[in-house]
Amino acid sequence: MPKSPATPVPASSIAEFEHSLDELEQLVTRMEGGELSLDESLKSFERGIGLYRHCQTALEQAELRVRLLLDPEAPDTAEPFDSRID
Repeated sequence: MPKSPATPVPASSIAEFEHSLDELEQLVTRMEGGELSLDESLKSFERGIGLYRHCQTALEQAELRVRLLLDPEAPDTAEPFDSRID
């Protein structure tokens, strides 16, 4: 039985990923600046780990969608499309 086409990713999910990534980049910049107290650094690190995990999950879901689009019958063996013209 053919599978139904994948549902489109809501724009809010994409915006949420981009927001999380932006916040993570800002946290890293602040932490690299070296002006945070130990407590602020620990809180920022903890927040950064949460943001990283959220982004990683979103990327894994995106990869799965791409695999399903490339080969819906066998996503685990899907090969990336080569768009180069020889």
